[in-house]
Amino acid sequence: MSHVVLMLHALTGMLFILAAVWVYVDALNVSAGSLKRIRVMSWAASALMWITMLVGGYWYVVNFAKDREVILKGPWPFAHTFFMETKEHIVFIVLLLATALPVLAKSDLLQAGPRKLLLWACALIVLIGIAMEGAGGIIAMGAKVGFAPATY
Repeated sequence: MSHVVLMLHALTGMLFILAAVWVYVDALNVSAGSLKRIRVMSWAASALMWITMLVGGYWYVVNFAKDREVILKGPWPFAHTFFMETKEHIVFIVLLLATALPVLAKSDLLQAGPRKLLLWACALIVLIGIAMEGAGGIIAMGAKVGFAPATY
């Protein structure tokens, strides 16, 4: 069951990034007709980030202690000491940006200032989100090589 929870964490994280890309692209070519779609997708992105955080937090509290030991004793200890530690701290920046998306989307996006702020928030979400997905892959690989029989 823990694998399902972990995969749900990765899935909702990717859906969150895709929703942020959607908001970004719609905001680039904003019109009166796209405002509702931008606002709905900003709420969807925010909700997906909160789900990702809650699911990942649950998995971390319940399952990660065993994996952390294996990673730290294995050939890729940096998977935890750098990548997991970084994810643990950066996630709060992304959570703050995601929570701000619906507020930013509610502003007058037909004006350049509010639109640029929304675009920057989405761009940061996408770039950091992709980096965090990659870090998650490195952490998973750190656990995998830690569990594998030593061949080195």
